Amino acid sequence: MQTLGAVLLFLAVLSPVYGRELVAQKDIYSTLDVQAALRVAKGEAVETAKEETLEVKPWSIPLVHRDAMKGSHGNKELSYEQRMQQRLKRDAARVSAINSRLELAVNGIKRSNLRPDSSSASTMSESDFQSPVVSGMDQGSGEYFSRIGVGAPQRNQLMVLDTGSDVSWIQCNPCSDCYQQTDPIYNPGLSSTFKLVGCQASLCQELDVSGCSRNGSCMYQVSYGDGSYTLGNFATETLTLGGTTVPNVAIGCGHDNEGLFVGASGLLGLGGGSLSFPSQLTDENGKIFSYCLVDRDSESSSTLQFGRTAVPNGAVVAPMLKNSHLDTFYYVSLSGISVGGKMLSISDSVFGIDASGNGGVIVDSGTAVTRLQTAAYDSLRDAFRAGSKNLPSTDGVSLFDTCYDLSSKDSVDVPTVVFHFSGGGSMSLPAKNYLVPVDSMGTFCFAFAPTSSSLSIVGNIQQQGTRVSFDRVNNQVGFAVNKC
Repeated sequence: MQTLGAVLLFLAVLSPVYGRELVAQKDIYSTLDVQAALRVAKGEAVETAKEETLEVKPWSIPLVHRDAMKGSHGNKELSYEQRMQQRLKRDAARVSAINSRLELAVNGIKRSNLRPDSSSASTMSESDFQSPVVSGMDQGSGEYFSRIGVGAPQRNQLMVLDTGSDVSWIQCNPCSDCYQQTDPIYNPGLSSTFKLVGCQASLCQELDVSGCSRNGSCMYQVSYGDGSYTLGNFATETLTLGGTTVPNVAIGCGHDNEGLFVGASGLLGLGGGSLSFPSQLTDENGKIFSYCLVDRDSESSSTLQFGRTAVPNGAVVAPMLKNSHLDTFYYVSLSGISVGGKMLSISDSVFGIDASGNGGVIVDSGTAVTRLQTAAYDSLRDAFRAGSKNLPSTDGVSLFDTCYDLSSKDSVDVPTVVFHFSGGGSMSLPAKNYLVPVDSMGTFCFAFAPTSSSLSIVGNIQQQGTRVSFDRVNNQVGFAVNKC
């Protein structure tokens, strides 16, 4: 009996250890459905796994990717490979703009010292809710879009949703220089709630770049670092998102606009600065919002949602960090990355914000491909390659240096990539969020990229199919996979 008792005791002590090992083993590899991804790349209909959908609330609007937009015929005529190349080109401009903005901030340079390179710019001395989120590839501006009601009576305008910007704006008549957009250009004279902001008003003083017109009204200018800009009158106007009307929202009425915004009427700033749309909401609904970014090639939509219900149960939460030099971006406390169940050897300083405001990791809706400091990227890529030796490699494509020819495969198992956050939370990325098709012939690439900047960016390819929440009440960023 003593021997039997000893054996049972030994097994009782050992079994939890083996249990943990078995759980960990399940996270070492993830399966990528190659043929399903290629059918989407070829434009064929594919049944997708059903995701848990949040109940539609009054503080909620549809959100769609630019590839799903109606009326964007130009890009539909391009091949999948050509559209991917366009996306990566736009992505490079986006990352350059973000890094430029951070560099100015940490060096104490005001954007008022900068001017867009345009001769026409100098002529402008006068003159709880929810919405669908769509992907923005074919519109030529941004990646994800939603229709926002502007004015009273409301006129729906297709707007880019951007967590990396604070000032919201739309193109307005009369136009000094306006680009082509999907909807009719907004006429503020037809709205009973449009009101110009005075030069001495506090709202005008909060702008990075402002001026005063001859009639004493505030002029605004926003430059995006890649040559894109908008310039015009700063005003307050009523915005309607889903079933919720929000009065007196500070918004730019752009009469001179140029850049990467073709198709959209303007931009809804969702950043952390004082002039962003969430910051202007007077109650707690504005302090908490979330979005789920539908797959880049999906024709479906998800939602942008505000209020406490925007954070689903079971979300993995991570501390939201602040950069004292720049309040626009949402920094997340990333502590490490694991590949195939093994933590990478990356210095803690790589993901931290230093005293000067450099470094850190932001979550950005407008950047497509996640950027990591070169040393961190090299470690991640090498670990992925080591776990994918059985896959047939091929030449790199654009900024991707790790690609495979999977044309003969139905599905493949690849090492699981996991983001680990301070506080103990972790998020396993679906394989389709980091091994992506770059053409319709079977070339797949590892969708991360190195950056020489100190700033790392979690891009929207890695966020797809995940409800990402920003809770400024509790200073948390949340991630909930398959809860769109």
